[in-house]
Amino acid sequence: MSGALARRRFLALGGGLALTGGLAACSSPLASGLAGTQPNTADVIFWNLFTGGDGANMVSMEDRFKKSHPGVSLEATVLSWGNPYYTKLALATASGTPPDVGIVHLSRLPLLAASGLLEPIERTGVGRLDVAADRFTPAAWHKASLRGTAYAVPLDTHPFVLYYNVDLARRAGLLDPAGGRLTALKGTEDFLAAVKAMKTAGGAQYGAVMSIIADPSTAWRYFSTIYSGLAGPIVTDSGTRIALDDEAVQETVAFMQSLTAGELMPRTLNGSGANALFSTGKAGFLFDGEWQIPSYRQVKGLRFDVVPFPALLGPKPVAYADSHALVVPRNDRRSQTRTHHAALFIKSLLDNSAVWAEGGHIPAWLPTQRSKAFLDQSPQRNYVQAAFNAHYDPAAWYTGAGSDFQSVIGGTIIEAIAGRLTPKGTVSSLRSDLKRFTTARPPVTMK
Repeated sequence: MSGALARRRFLALGGGLALTGGLAACSSPLASGLAGTQPNTADVIFWNLFTGGDGANMVSMEDRFKKSHPGVSLEATVLSWGNPYYTKLALATASGTPPDVGIVHLSRLPLLAASGLLEPIERTGVGRLDVAADRFTPAAWHKASLRGTAYAVPLDTHPFVLYYNVDLARRAGLLDPAGGRLTALKGTEDFLAAVKAMKTAGGAQYGAVMSIIADPSTAWRYFSTIYSGLAGPIVTDSGTRIALDDEAVQETVAFMQSLTAGELMPRTLNGSGANALFSTGKAGFLFDGEWQIPSYRQVKGLRFDVVPFPALLGPKPVAYADSHALVVPRNDRRSQTRTHHAALFIKSLLDNSAVWAEGGHIPAWLPTQRSKAFLDQSPQRNYVQAAFNAHYDPAAWYTGAGSDFQSVIGGTIIEAIAGRLTPKGTVSSLRSDLKRFTTARPPVTMK
């Protein structure tokens, strides 16, 4: 890809936006990447967006690579999560000086791959290290591909899951006597009865809670988990055609509103409120991402477990999910030695992904997923099936983690949960929302 074409594609990705914050040191890999000079501070330059517990786990995995490969130096740079990260990654790649390895969300992959900013995995050398499609969770590997070509190596699946308070569930009669796990639920009647039991027999203030106010991404995950049991993606043809199933939307919204009837579940609640109610035993179920597990582990006296959402409106269970994945940004000047070092680093992260799972994420690398190191982790081992039931954002240039798409669609779902939109009214609002995206001019050809 020519430099001029790369720059045009980058500008289409939003590269003309001003970057927030200064570059602290001209010798940093970020500064040199943006300045158009080749980073040479280490054999492998790695960019990621992990802080907090995930950040600590990633540092531990990086240290393991350094210990097992003492002759290969590694420099990791942590950038701001969301659009700023993807803008900087695109800018550095378009300038011809990207990192050797970067983290992306698979929900963001279609645009990056279609823009020619990523090396196909078959050119990265990881295949010579036994990294192959049949060694990954199928849903994650499929999402890592565009038009039959893989552009990313999935590191994990992080699904939307069902938390439950073990003590309240026991009082509500919802535990399997044999194993002490949540009894199998299937269909809306079972699920609604379980939520009611948590409130009545269990003694919870609410049968279930989730973050709603000012949290459109969570609302979108919740809606998608239920809706996808009945219908396919809400947009198709690379995001250019609305494929919303009106009846499925109405059925989904009617079910969500049945849970907020009779105060089984709050209609409006922010994240801290949901956290407080579940942490103090005032809510039986919590609908959230598995990445919250480390926080709840720190709550003294809270006994909880996590399972995949059961089949609700459709015959099969569905889990909305995303995945962190490893990519090699395109750089025609990268040496074979540097490419090999990048492949070694990617393989090392996969082999050590049981450490990554400590943050709640399900390893996409099947050898780790089936290992004792992972299977000894609870509750992580209890919701592995969610990775196989995963449904991602529809493939489009405007979808993905932290996108306006999630904010806009999720905002409409918040209105529906609160009861300010009827099921039929939700259909009209969603169609209006989707028209805004499907009629916008794509920055690159994705078909």
